[in-house]
Amino acid sequence: MPDTVLHMFREEQWVDDSAKHGGRVRSFQHERGNWATYVFLPYTPDEVFLELLDEVTALAGSLDMTLTRTEEFHISLSQTVVLRHHWIQPFVESLKSSLAHIQGFPCLASRLNVYSNSEKTRTFLGLEISTGHAQLTQLTKVIDRTMEEFRLSTFYQDPSFHVSLGWCVGDCADQLRSTCLPQLQNLLDNHEEGPFQLRVPCQELRCKTGNKVFSIHLH
Repeated sequence: MPDTVLHMFREEQWVDDSAKHGGRVRSFQHERGNWATYVFLPYTPDEVFLELLDEVTALAGSLDMTLTRTEEFHISLSQTVVLRHHWIQPFVESLKSSLAHIQGFPCLASRLNVYSNSEKTRTFLGLEISTGHAQLTQLTKVIDRTMEEFRLSTFYQDPSFHVSLGWCVGDCADQLRSTCLPQLQNLLDNHEEGPFQLRVPCQELRCKTGNKVFSIHLH
């Protein structure tokens, strides 16, 4: 990508108001024409999952840890990057071309883990993927090639793939691990229908850029 493109259309700055979205802080400054973009594997929850999630958030609340339930469930396969509007179509086409030969596979998760964003402004409780980790790692390497093509940030070196269940504002990782995690894991392990295991079929990836969502079907 030519250097001249990377510096086009410098525009007025925009000030984020975190009070408008639950105390969350943007990872980067918003500019008109810039589209926050990331690639992910979606998960559509079933009734059992949602009922268990209610139990998890209620138990966390009883332990003085207020978790806001995640609204859309997914496994992140890229960092959130910034695309200019005119990059969107070639970016998505590059992803589709690179991923067209990849076979689908199942993902399984049963262990809870605690995560923070890089700015330490939010802490997450998530279910960590065990089965399917190696295949997801290969997927991210393919996605990273498109990121490099457009001079964008690649994924983490040693990723812990997970489905976020809930979050809280601030750096609460130590508190969540020490105060809540053992009891929350015990809740999953002693679920009335047997130890809970999340199943996420990896057949269709999605790329969200701004308010647009593109589907990328695996082979």
